[in-house]
Amino acid sequence: MTRGAGRGETARARRVYAWEDRVVAPLDQSRVPFAQMQALVDYVWAEAGLRWPPRVRRKRPSGRVMATGSRLAIEAPAKLASWVLLHEIAHAMTADHDGAGDGHGPVFMGVYLGLLVRHARLDRAHLTTTLAQAGIPWDPDARPRFLDATPAAAEGPGNG
Repeated sequence: MTRGAGRGETARARRVYAWEDRVVAPLDQSRVPFAQMQALVDYVWAEAGLRWPPRVRRKRPSGRVMATGSRLAIEAPAKLASWVLLHEIAHAMTADHDGAGDGHGPVFMGVYLGLLVRHARLDRAHLTTTLAQAGIPWDPDARPRFLDATPAAAEGPGNG
């Protein structure tokens, strides 16, 4: 969750997490060991036309939070579901260095959906249908916040 998030963001986050548990988790059972996470983050970041990816670092267990993601760092345990890592990468892509971002809003969801389609190879139509059924808005034109002016960046995540 981003800094300064209020009750609306908490309710929105709960809807997103419930959707992920119901729709995404059953479709993507893969796990990424910590030793491979930075390479995956670097690849997804570069493929989106971005430079200077967030650093992956160990997360100490704390309640129900599996991982966290910001523009500068992704904190994760020893092993993580690949869709959770993509979720945190989407937070990093939609936040600035001060932590301000879209939370679990339409821009975040648009970027996240693109990552799920591109990197987890999930079906876009199924995801968009289930998002609509869950009442979760997403921006089909969403792009990472810090795109470089390169041809790869113009395509954006999930396009191409």
